[in-house]
Amino acid sequence: MSILTVSNLTHGFGDRAIFNNISFRMLKGEHIGLIGANGAGKSTFINIITDNLQPDEGTIQWARRIRVGYLDQHTTLEAGKTIKDILDSAFGYLFIQEQEMISLYEQMGDMEEDALNQAMERVGEIQDLLNHNDFYMIDAKVSEVAKALGLIDLGLDRDVTDLSGGQRTKVLIAKLLLEKPDILLLDEPTNYLDEEHIVWLKRYLQEYENAFVLISHDIPFLNSVVNLIYHVDNYELTRYVGDYDEFLAAYEARKSQLESAYKRQQQEIESLKEFVAKNKARYATRNMAMSRQKQLDKMEVIELAKENPKPVFQFREARSPGRVIFETKDLVIGYDSPLSRPLSLSMERKQKIALTGANGIGKTTLMKSILGLIPALSGSVDTGEFLSQGYFEQESAEGNTKTCIEELWQEFPDWNQGEIRAALAKCGLTTKHIESKVMVLSGGEQAKLRLCKLVNRPTNVLLLDEPTNHLDADAKEALKEALQAYNGSILMVCHEPEFYRDVVGDVWNCEKWTTKVV
Repeated sequence: MSILTVSNLTHGFGDRAIFNNISFRMLKGEHIGLIGANGAGKSTFINIITDNLQPDEGTIQWARRIRVGYLDQHTTLEAGKTIKDILDSAFGYLFIQEQEMISLYEQMGDMEEDALNQAMERVGEIQDLLNHNDFYMIDAKVSEVAKALGLIDLGLDRDVTDLSGGQRTKVLIAKLLLEKPDILLLDEPTNYLDEEHIVWLKRYLQEYENAFVLISHDIPFLNSVVNLIYHVDNYELTRYVGDYDEFLAAYEARKSQLESAYKRQQQEIESLKEFVAKNKARYATRNMAMSRQKQLDKMEVIELAKENPKPVFQFREARSPGRVIFETKDLVIGYDSPLSRPLSLSMERKQKIALTGANGIGKTTLMKSILGLIPALSGSVDTGEFLSQGYFEQESAEGNTKTCIEELWQEFPDWNQGEIRAALAKCGLTTKHIESKVMVLSGGEQAKLRLCKLVNRPTNVLLLDEPTNHLDADAKEALKEALQAYNGSILMVCHEPEFYRDVVGDVWNCEKWTTKVV
């Protein structure tokens, strides 16, 4: 059964094309991985099919009574609401149905026979719906999902405005899963989840009986939960059966076949053109030349897809620092209340460390305290000599109306425009991206811009807060290679073991010193 039919979809932003005449059907129960390079149009696709964005051309048709659940990282949680309020709201439509059923029961004593039969039929439909959605076990379901995602430990009566980005994402995911929609639309759900809860979400999606579309650059996660791949590339959407690894093999084979066919056709075109040029002026062979020209004119020319630029990150290195990078003495981090017990930590030159542990326990706060961006509650941080620090933040500031060129020029005012463009292009941003406002770029494109600033500033210490979030597979691999080659020190917050294990020599589990319940 088709739950979504998309016909002749075309869309773009200004002169930047995103989709060109794509059509497909999505079937009940399919587990789809939506993949593509940063900026290819994955989030745009989700926004179009959820009616948050109108396409330039084409139609979007959902099957009747299909309930769609969308994990949008930018959803605002209402101030004054508790975690439990948000989770209970997942069942709002069921409470409305229950009220309708109660109202019908109250009216039945005054109904004629035909109206009574209709009311009884409607009550039966509502009762089936309530039973199917485990309405009478709501509290148990809320508790089960909240516990699995670590929300019980945060306190279900906690105001949602007090939550970190990762905790907020957990609440949104929990609400979405409790809604049990006919199709889940998940846009990078693992970006702000810690390892333990990524494992739980993986198991949940493996057993999910309904359909879902998952945008993710976490390849191991994708491989474990999807059975179909939709690949967004060069304005097209192509369907592949299997997981990401099977897609990659099929994509490379298809690409190789197309390149071979292209070479053969180019040789044929060259041969035909040469024959026409030599024989069109001779009376005896003019008809043959015209025949060859007609053959050329009717030929459907094979075009190779434009290759997406692969980024290259190469960190500029400052002079070597002193032996000690930083030392903390009885450092207590936090804002209004402590997030840690007193910490005595140290880091030495060329040491590479990953900070791990659940969200909200203070990893980012520790990093900012070491940098001096926020004051410690007590204790001290002593930094070493000759430090040139580089800091990568998780997210860009919202509403940035500067273009990429203007943003980088502000960072490096002595560069000329050619140097600015070359630096951005090296980090995988095309001319269209470079001339666009930062606010309209995808999360991955914005991350590449922030990395461009970082790699071009001489450093000997890098402090990286979730640097892999939003990055596509090519960019992630390029960043890993650059960090492996970097001769300086690295302190990195990361929830992807497949990434940080190849980069760092030490892992600090922050759950050992946090004051938060995990």
